[in-house]
Order: sequence, then structure tokens, then C-alpha cells
Amino acid sequence: MRYRFTEFEFDSKSLVLLKNDQAVPIRHNEAKVLTLLLEQAKHVMSKEDILSHVWQDKVVSEQAIFQNISHLRALFGNVAIKTFPKRGYQWQLDFEIVAPAPLDIALHSEQESPVSAIPQTQPYWLYVALVALVICIIGIINWPSEPIHLNDESAIKIAYIPFSNISDNTQEQAQLVLQDSELFDFTPLAHLETTQFLTSAELEYPHLSQSNPFILTGNIRVHQQLTHLDFSIKGPFDEWQGQLAGSSTKDVLEQLRQHLAQTLIYDLLSKPQAPELKQAKLSIAYQQAPDDLIILGKLILSYLRTQELEKAMVMADKLAEQAQSQEDPQQIGNAYLFQSQILTSKKLYDLSAHKLALAIEQFEKINDLNRQADAWHSKSWLHYQQDDYAAIKITLLRSAQLALDAQDIPRELDALTYLSVLAHKKHQEDDKYLYLQQAENKMREYQLPIYHFAKVPFHYAIFAENPADKEPHLQRVLEFTALTPDHWVAQSSRRQLMTHYINFNRLGEAQGLVDDLTADNVYNSYLKTVLAQAKQQTEAFINHAKRTFEQAQLSGELSIGLDIALLLCSASNQQVNYDFYSQYISENAPSYWRQANETELLALKI
Repeated sequence: MRYRFTEFEFDSKSLVLLKNDQAVPIRHNEAKVLTLLLEQAKHVMSKEDILSHVWQDKVVSEQAIFQNISHLRALFGNVAIKTFPKRGYQWQLDFEIVAPAPLDIALHSEQESPVSAIPQTQPYWLYVALVALVICIIGIINWPSEPIHLNDESAIKIAYIPFSNISDNTQEQAQLVLQDSELFDFTPLAHLETTQFLTSAELEYPHLSQSNPFILTGNIRVHQQLTHLDFSIKGPFDEWQGQLAGSSTKDVLEQLRQHLAQTLIYDLLSKPQAPELKQAKLSIAYQQAPDDLIILGKLILSYLRTQELEKAMVMADKLAEQAQSQEDPQQIGNAYLFQSQILTSKKLYDLSAHKLALAIEQFEKINDLNRQADAWHSKSWLHYQQDDYAAIKITLLRSAQLALDAQDIPRELDALTYLSVLAHKKHQEDDKYLYLQQAENKMREYQLPIYHFAKVPFHYAIFAENPADKEPHLQRVLEFTALTPDHWVAQSSRRQLMTHYINFNRLGEAQGLVDDLTADNVYNSYLKTVLAQAKQQTEAFINHAKRTFEQAQLSGELSIGLDIALLLCSASNQQVNYDFYSQYISENAPSYWRQANETELLALKI
């Protein structure tokens, strides 16, 4: 199809762009994006649509979309493509569809062109060379990535810790052996226990992952003649969790095998991926396995993380409907939890509370103490909005007790430390120290690894009123996490200290925060970016900033991506594509981030 608009003509079949009958350079993917926008000019094309049509199953970040849209706007003007926040892009210029020119006319026009002195065979060889180049590029893009390979011919290798059996309120290792098959190569890790691994994963997993990148854990319980399995798989970049129920242990293990046969799981666990790409893959997986409610739950969660609340609610309603048709109280309760979370994000607190009550009712039917603890934990935030500290205290202590009954140490400690934080926010001076002390005592009782204790000085830093008072507590956090530098409390503390040191021109101490960092992740790259800026190292600043922005897109760290985009817009440098980063901010910045950066945004007129 040939499209004519303003002074341009575009052939969507050959992907050739002309301006006033002269060829205009356009990249292959830019041409494919242009084709899609013109073909679907009456519709708003979402990022998922563009990824699916242009890049198909290739792994790219959403930055690729922004770059291609930015380049097309540079060619045709900003008015050519309109951005619809949270929805996508739509073509705006009027165009007409032109009938293909006859071959003899095309040849005649070539012979009369200004380059007629060049032999007529050159366009053919140029075309052949272009095709060869495109094939090479496609081959490179699809070249297998390291270190994890999954294909249809090899078995999926999974290490597993013998499942815990808490049916009789005593935690034992269930004597279950997962048999190998054509699909699976299971390796038992008999020297570990589930609780031990879950409370020391930050230390244990890096060593185990060298030979066992995927580690499966689970708890089995029996309630009213139904067997329930709560499982989790930890991978290099993420975790995958789910719940299954059946008439027997054999039944739930067979369901587990069927679920784990989906290679999408290991793809998402193996490498960082942009949220939009995850959504596209999960959407395809759900279409292929519409009865797999765990997949549907993951899709809902992906919409929640990108704050696409309307889509999340539609899918949560679908989860509730399908779970009810399958008579699955577990997934009905999960659907109500999702709906409550969405309604809370919309500040519809009364409706959210109603959904939580329904969720708790479902979880009580199957004696799911873990999800009951989650629901009571969520209720505390609703009481916080009502300024009702007494209710906050009741709900979080209830959550902690349910977690204790379920022998779920992480949930129990989270409820106590969260109660300490909310007590601080509500100026309950005695309680904020009381419940933090209780959490610390629990850590000692459970003999947890030292990185858990880092949360104690981290909370003391929260209680401190100014950066100077926070500093010794944050330094203590880094001491406790020396062996686990990528733990979230370490990352947060390092960032706070970096800001403090730069503000007081203590650049030597700021440099010390990054000297020993080895992991190439978005958090460490961000620290190197702001430090290079403080040292006025322009080239290093721009290089680190671009790397951080790329990592933020892949990891879904929206706030860091926005922070870096703002820094780059503020740097008056020709190497920075101001239009691209300002457009990114305009399209993606939520209200809370805009409010926090209002002064800078006004100065830049973004």
C-alpha cells in the first residue's frame, strides 16, 4: 500500500519513504511502526500492540518504541503522531492511498533521474545488499542469550526443596519425590528446609544458582479433605508464586507439573524485561491457557504495577467469574484481594474494605492463613486513611498472629515492622519502639541471618528527623548487609547516604559508596550517575545516565527512569535528546512524582 501525506509518499510493502520524489533514509523498525500507524489510523495503538506487530517475540525495552516515535516525529512534525497517556499513539495527518505505478513508468522514471549515469543494475544490487543486511540483523537479534537456555527439545531443569507439610500444625518435610520426565529434570536439595531457605535466600540463592538457577519450594496442607499447595519458584531476576488445590497430593502435583510446563515462566524469571513486554507475553500465555488462573493473576498484577487500573479491574472481574465457575475459593479470594488493591489505588476505601471482607471470608473457608494475613495487613492502610490508629494496631497484630500460626516468618515480621512505621506516622512514640523491638526479638528467636537485622537501624533512620541523625543508622544498615549488598534496605540506605554526602560536598565518602559495588543493576547505575554529575564529569554522567535509563525501562523502575530523564533534560548538552526524555516524562509521570519535582518541571516547562 502506498500512502501520500503532505510532501511525503510511503510504500508500506517495500518500506520506502519519499519526500518530493526523493528517497528519505528511514530505519527498518521506524518504517514498520509507520506502517502500523497508517494502517490503523482510526485506532489508538497501545505499546503492547506496537511491540507485538513490530518486534513480535523479540526482547526489547519500551525505549525502542519511544525512540522510533521520536524519530518519526522528527521527520513529519510533532503533530503527526498524538500521544494518548496510558493508551498509546495515533496517526493524525490526513493521507490518501495511491494506486501502484506501472512497472514501465517506474523504470522510465529511474532512467530519467539525476543519478542516471550510474549503471541500471545498481538499484538491484543495493536491494540485495539491504536484504542481506536485514537478515544478518535479524540473526543477531535472535542469537541465543546466555546463560540460561530453554527449548522444546530439552527438559526443564528445576531444583526443589522437599515440600513442607503443615497440615497438623507441625512443620515437617513431606516425603515427596518429584519424578523426572521428558519435560522436567528435577534435582532434590535434601540438605535444605523450606523455612530455612525462605529466610536466608539472599545468602543461599547466589551460591545455589550457579548450578540450579530455578529453585522450587512449597507448603502442602490438607483442609476438609482437600489438599492445598502453596508454591514458589525463585529465578535469577524474579519469583513466581501460585496456589493449587485438589483431591489428593497426587492431584495437586499433577496440576503443578502442567502449570510448570509453560516455558513463559522461566523466560520471565531468567532476565529483566520491560513491563509492557511482560504484559504482552502474559496476555498471549493466558490466551493459550485460559483455564490457568495463576497466569491470569500474574497478568492482573502486571497491570497493577503499571497503574493501568481499568484493565486490571476488568481482568480481576474475569478472575472472579472464572474462579466461581470452577468453584475455587482460593482464586475467588485472590480476585477480591486484587479488586481491593485496585479500589484502594482509586481511593475508593469503603468499596475496598468490602472486597477485603469478602476475600477474608473465602480464605477462611479453606483455612489459608497466609492470605488471611495479607488481607488484614491491607486493611491497616484503609484504617490509616481514616486516621484510626486503634484499628491499625488491631489489624496488623491480627495479621502478625495469622502469620505466626502459619509459621510464615517473613509475613509475621513484616506486619510488626509496618506497625512500627505507622505508629511513627501517627505519633505513637511508645508503640513505634515497642513493635520494632518485638520484631528484633523475633529475629533473634528465629536465629535469622544478619541482613534481616538491618531493618532495625533502617527503621531508626525513618524515625530520625534530619539527614545528619539518619546517617549513623544508615551506615549501620550497610554494615549488616555487607554480604547482601543488593538487599532492598541496603539499596535504599545507599541512595539516601549518597544524597546526603553530595548535598554536603562529601564527595570522597560518596565515592566510597560505589567503589565496591559489582552488580550491574539500575540502583547502582543511578548512584554512579548522580555522583558523576556532582563531580561535574559530563561524559561519565551522560554515559551512566543513559545506561541507568535503559535498565530502568527493562526492570520497570518507573521512578528511577523519570528521575534520570529529568536529570538529562536539565543537562544542557548536545549529546542529550531533550525531546525524547521530555516526551517520556510527559507520557509517564504520575501525579505524585510531578508533585515531588514540581519546581524542576516548571523551570524546564515540561
